Amino acid sequence: MKKGEASPEHAAYLRRLYIRTVWIWLIRLLLLLGLIWGWEWGANNGWIDPFLFSSPSRIWEQANQLVQSGALFHHIFMTSAETIAGFILGTASGVALATLIWSSSFLSRVLDPYLVVINSMPKVALGPLFIVTMGAGFPSILAMAIAITIIITTLVIHTSFQSVDESYLILARSFGATRAQIFRTIIFPASIPDIIAALKVNVGLSWVGVIVGEFLVSKEGLGYLIIYGFQVFNLNLVMLSLVIVAIIATIMYQLIAWVEQKWGRRHS
Repeated sequence: MKKGEASPEHAAYLRRLYIRTVWIWLIRLLLLLGLIWGWEWGANNGWIDPFLFSSPSRIWEQANQLVQSGALFHHIFMTSAETIAGFILGTASGVALATLIWSSSFLSRVLDPYLVVINSMPKVALGPLFIVTMGAGFPSILAMAIAITIIITTLVIHTSFQSVDESYLILARSFGATRAQIFRTIIFPASIPDIIAALKVNVGLSWVGVIVGEFLVSKEGLGYLIIYGFQVFNLNLVMLSLVIVAIIATIMYQLIAWVEQKWGRRHS
């Protein structure tokens, strides 16, 4: 066997792993198609109320109407832009705040109970406050998304920073490493898996924040379409918006999972 070539056993293992992955994705696809077919069949045969729960064909017709009017992609763009901005800013702010708290044990002890209390508060209740202070528009929606993601990110990442094996820190200190060097070379790299896990959680939280913000103030976006659909009893529009949210959120989650997979391979 030449240098760099995989052994027959390893090649067989990779082949089995590839086949298993293909089967997983195939079963996922078949399950999704089965759910769509069952939904359509149930709506057409009276097993479920199509007025309340719509059906795939009705949702498709509603999507075509919005595409022809040119409104659908505008609403998708607005909500996606708000969500991505809230996701990035909320996660980055949470990591920065966790780093600040970790840098001072005194600050950590002072702020820890406040973070727990703030995290237990319903962030939706902050909506009216954001509207009054920032106006009914993009800033208040973005603030809602950040408010929902920043505290939980701070708690998760700070806990991860504190859970790094103490023996590594003792060894680094014995060589004269400063606190900043310890954080840069040991603490932060060891916490990357938890940061990626926080990113996965924040995908859903940022969508919740933006949709709730659009419920309260927006005149455009998928959240607005959901509220408008309820107001005019067009539940096809509501279900269409929910399906689009689910699709885009899944894409964001899969992108983060892909980054996690690439990072894991590089450090395995």
